[in-house]
Amino acid sequence: MITSTRRVSPDKSEVRIAFSLDDTSDIKDVEDLSQAFSDLEQRLQPVPPCMSLRESVQVYKEHCRMAREFHHVKHEISVLEERKRKLLAELVEDEKVAVEIARLEEEFQRLTEENQTLVTLHSERRQQLERLCLTNRTRQDSS
Repeated sequence: MITSTRRVSPDKSEVRIAFSLDDTSDIKDVEDLSQAFSDLEQRLQPVPPCMSLRESVQVYKEHCRMAREFHHVKHEISVLEERKRKLLAELVEDEKVAVEIARLEEEFQRLTEENQTLVTLHSERRQQLERLCLTNRTRQDSS
């Protein structure tokens, strides 16, 4: 185990960093590597480290972390793209419904006007019939 203690500045407390080259529990086997990052292009897949070099192991760990993050972001993008497709389909459907509503409102307005015309015409004809009946009675009474 390698331990390093360092004071960043005189007014700051000490920072202690510990690292062990023997601790390879975070490092995946080469066989697992191809499965864990199989969705990455070959050129982007983490290269197994040189275990004797601390920097190589650190770079490998960082590369693995970034590959996992890339996989996570890629998954989020696919989820969001699917959500976008669904929302666009809903939008198209909503637009169709809006067109249908506008057509029905127009038809309702036309039918309302037609109904008002028919009610007015019915009222006029009823009054005309009443006058005719009244005229007819007066004629019968006078005869």
